[in-house]
Amino acid sequence: MSDQSIAETEGLKDPPMNDLPVRIERDQGIGVVIMDRPDKLNALNLEMRRAIADAFLALSEDPDTAVIVVTGGNEVFAAGADLKLLVDKNAREVAELKLASYWQSVATCEKPVIAAVSGHCLGAGSELMQMCDIIVADTCANIGQPEAKVGIMPGAGGTQRLVRSVGKPVASLMLMCGETLSGERAYQLGLVSEVTERGQSLNRATELARKIARMPPLAMRAIKRSLLGGSDLPLPEALKLEQAEFLKLFDTADQKEGMTAFLEKRRPTFTGN
Repeated sequence: MSDQSIAETEGLKDPPMNDLPVRIERDQGIGVVIMDRPDKLNALNLEMRRAIADAFLALSEDPDTAVIVVTGGNEVFAAGADLKLLVDKNAREVAELKLASYWQSVATCEKPVIAAVSGHCLGAGSELMQMCDIIVADTCANIGQPEAKVGIMPGAGGTQRLVRSVGKPVASLMLMCGETLSGERAYQLGLVSEVTERGQSLNRATELARKIARMPPLAMRAIKRSLLGGSDLPLPEALKLEQAEFLKLFDTADQKEGMTAFLEKRRPTFTGN
């Protein structure tokens, strides 16, 4: 399928071709989802969206995977959507594509998800990034939602997640003017968790993933549920949610192991029970 991303419409050069749209690598509790269509700057066509969804489903169901990292490598994250797929379609035809459904396995993933961002992270690529729990960007990252430049707007959470992360003034600047953020600026505004030197985002994301993989899995999932479920609730309701998750962890073997190991001054062995 032929693709053209928002980045390509602005004259950006394509890297060499690679036929694999998405790869999965597993290592010691870490599952890495690698978007690998460098000839199209990882433009997100239907094939690639489906492959990402399938990869997340597989890793979510894998009992040996504790944390997921998603990356496009050290040159580009994902430069946008497939405009050739959309250019001639009306509202009904676009609705029938059910584009948002491809992101459900990412947005609803119970396991911690880390994005490693380098280079262009635009449009649908930025929306994918914002679905992740932790975001590590390098200094050459270029993050934006430039959909208005081609007559549309984000449709997979780009307006709503962005305004919750950086506030209305900055979100409006990015959405209405098509302005992009560097990795450093995104870090200053709280859109990303950390910024690294050029080409080091995946290395740092992997380091963080190793830390999470050593943590108790049930506690990690409880924290994620509290963050996602409580963020849009009034504070009293959010506190009730947090308290319920907190109490449930005292019925787990990992809580007993963690506290006992701390008191005995040894490293805990968590089993996810």
